[in-house]
Amino acid sequence: MAENNQNKNVQTGGPKLNDQMIVRREKLDKIRALGVEPYGEKFEWDHHAADIRANAEELEKNETTVRIAGRIMIRRGAGKAAFAVLRDQTGDIQLYFRKDVLSEKEWDLWKLVDMGDILGIEGVVFTTHTGELTVRVHHFTMLSKSLRPLPEKWHGLTDKEQRYRQRYLDLMVNPEVRTTFVKRAAMMAAIRKWYTDHGFLEVETPVLQPLYGGANAKPFTTHFNALDMTMYLRIAPELYLKRLLVGGYERIFEITRNFRNEGMDTRHNPEFTAIETYQAYGDIEDVIKQTEEIVEACALASYGTTKFTYEGTEIDVKGPWPRLTMAGAVKKYTGEDFDACETIEDARKIADKLHVEYGEFDGFGKILSACFDEYVEAKLIQPVHITEHPIEVSPLSKLDPKDPRYTIRFESYIYGRELANGFSELNDPIDQRKRFEMQVEERA
Repeated sequence: MAENNQNKNVQTGGPKLNDQMIVRREKLDKIRALGVEPYGEKFEWDHHAADIRANAEELEKNETTVRIAGRIMIRRGAGKAAFAVLRDQTGDIQLYFRKDVLSEKEWDLWKLVDMGDILGIEGVVFTTHTGELTVRVHHFTMLSKSLRPLPEKWHGLTDKEQRYRQRYLDLMVNPEVRTTFVKRAAMMAAIRKWYTDHGFLEVETPVLQPLYGGANAKPFTTHFNALDMTMYLRIAPELYLKRLLVGGYERIFEITRNFRNEGMDTRHNPEFTAIETYQAYGDIEDVIKQTEEIVEACALASYGTTKFTYEGTEIDVKGPWPRLTMAGAVKKYTGEDFDACETIEDARKIADKLHVEYGEFDGFGKILSACFDEYVEAKLIQPVHITEHPIEVSPLSKLDPKDPRYTIRFESYIYGRELANGFSELNDPIDQRKRFEMQVEERA
């Protein structure tokens, strides 16, 4: 009857099943025929794979019974004994099954176990004659039967598109990715600790906004039915955070999700996490120091040192970091000196020489910024602060008193990627209005 039902499922428009999936469904029926629920109940575990490895000598010496749970990643052996590899969130551990140790029912159940199934294991730790730390299984229970096989090359799922679109598969078969998630969590904890230790208050501001602002980006648009009005997912929390400063808070920060309805690639996502912070009575030097100390704290939380290797390159985030002006950086990597430009035509000549495109209405600052993006950004491997950004691309920054073409702003780069952006905030309302009006004119 079970097989008839299965065949009916295949023929009547259920999920398209390949041969392996059909076999697994047949095993599912056999497991239930043994009186075993293939999607088990709570399992009381007391060890992870990493715990067993860390305490192996003591566990083996005392013949301590351990209880672990995880996914079967390798299954091999026949006859009266078999080996398997179980993976939990901390890593892998080898398992050893023997027919004369398990009950008859458990051995029959073991023969129905596939790679990808989740088991609860009870056993003792020992070391094989080949030196492999192993758990000799005394009892086990089926916690979840996998009806789909692991990816064909589960030992190295490499297709980036599949990895990003099916992150659960990536996490399942590429353990180093799970390590990245753990490091990210440690970094977020370190960031919060730095801020709270330095007197910053964590706040939350609206995600749905009647007017979007705080960055130059296209928003996601939605509709608020109760008020019959158009709303936007925030592109940045800046304007609401500044209102909190006006209200009297002196040090605030927010770790938040921003949404920008624009391009997408391996470095850009329309939904992303950002940290935004404001400090009254401070200036750009405070923010630069803050950036260096927070990045250092993140490295220590993730690696235990400020030096680490990323994509084959050793990076050292110990502060203080060197600084380059944007014009100075362009001169360093191209030989062209924007500081010497006296007219917009001088800037255009440099861009033409460097084969950098610019718009008909682009001024000195946008041309300089375009040349920086084209020739400099990817070369900034070790930590560096790029200072003195042009006013055209820095509408909320104070003017540099030494040269009104530039502002008191910095961006921090590591491995060719912008990490942070900060500035001495423009707080002159008349100047701010002029810049907003200039933006409106440019847009027109």
